[in-house]
Formats: sequence, structure tokens, C-alpha cells
Amino acid sequence: MAGQQHHYQVRVQWQGGRDTGTTGYRDYGREHQLSAPGKAPIEGSADPAFLGDADRWNPEELLVGSLSACHKLWYLHLCAEAGVIVLAYEDHAEGEMDAALGRFTRVILRPHITLSADSSEQRARELHEKAHENCFIAASVNFVVECQPVFVRKGACHG
Repeated sequence: MAGQQHHYQVRVQWQGGRDTGTTGYRDYGREHQLSAPGKAPIEGSADPAFLGDADRWNPEELLVGSLSACHKLWYLHLCAEAGVIVLAYEDHAEGEMDAALGRFTRVILRPHITLSADSSEQRARELHEKAHENCFIAASVNFVVECQPVFVRKGACHG
């Protein structure tokens, strides 16, 4: 993989001109659509705190989602190589942004992972650190990305 260049093209088309454009901060919509060739579009806007539409994805949510998805993809890859059998994976990721600083301060990944009965939980836990080291998105941000995994076993009793 070293030395390979990958290129990504995304089109962002603003939909909030409202015939008046940017005549004032409250006069235009934040609605936009993200698209890429051959993929379903994503309806986007700003965070409602910045006059956006709460029913659409905002860039902050997409950043948190990108970190979560990248970590998950690396984690599953590493588990497959290590013989750790993951049967289910669901992350409950959260990001913290300080608007006064104008940046994210951290993201916490909270994956809930179901392992097969014979998979090593210790090894499964260790692979999260390696997944973080390999995640392209995490390596590209300037804030802390924490991982707090929770493991369960398929068929295990919960009390």
C-alpha cells in the first residue's frame, strides 16, 4: 500500500440561495447535497446552532462518522488476520467541538462488539490500538481520538 496515491472526488452543491443569496447571515440556507459518481447523494446542512437543518447531515457529524467507519474497517481487517471472530459491531461515537476555538477537541469511539465464544477478548482489545494507528482519517486530524470498546460474547448470559 505504501506509495500508492488515492484520489477522491466529491461534489458539494449549495441549495440555499433563496433568490437573495448571501445578502445577510440569516438570509441564506445552509442546505447542500454531497454527491460522488455512482453513489446515493447525502443531504447536508450546517449544525442547527449555525442556522442549519437538523434533518440533514452536518460536516461535524460526517467527520465523527468518518473516524468511526475508518476505525471499524481497520479493526475488522485486523481481526480477520488475527483469527479474532467479530460477529457484530456497532459504534456509538461522539465528537466534541469547541466553537470558541473553532475546532474539534476530541472524538470518542464506543464500539459494542460481539465476539465468538472462542475469540480472545484480550487480543480483540489490543487490535483497537493497532486499528487506530492504521486509520487514515485518525492520522489526518489534530485532536485526540479515544476508543472505549465494550465486548460481549454470542450466547453469553448478561446479568
